[in-house]
Amino acid sequence: MTKYTDYSLRVLLYSASAGDRNTTIEEVAQFFGISHAHLKKVVKELARAGYLKSTTGRAGGFRLALPPDQIHLGALIRQTEPDFALVECFQPDKGCRIQSVCGLPPVFDAALARFMEELDRHTLADIARGRFGLSQPEGDAPS
Repeated sequence: MTKYTDYSLRVLLYSASAGDRNTTIEEVAQFFGISHAHLKKVVKELARAGYLKSTTGRAGGFRLALPPDQIHLGALIRQTEPDFALVECFQPDKGCRIQSVCGLPPVFDAALARFMEELDRHTLADIARGRFGLSQPEGDAPS
């Protein structure tokens, strides 16, 4: 999977761990040691796709737009991955010199189908386990 998908999963996991409070790109970037610029693009796309609700202003930030049990991993990954070419020769613009005698395509196609079937069985709620050691914003009592 691409870093984009990895970062998307991290943002959603972090948001789930934050509960009902807004979190910020800066907070997530610092927690994971990820570029602010990369996360900005990820958060914008996740909001556009309906996974996050973002607000601007002093108390702005983002939070989950859906309950974690309604965010299906298979759907998310299909949306964030540009393609599922498991090897270079599966890419549309690549030719394969041994295509007529190679049996890999159906094997990889079946493996990918099973991989996606497994992801379709799980939601963000299944993988979000805890609070990531998040600090409480000033003035908030721990829950």
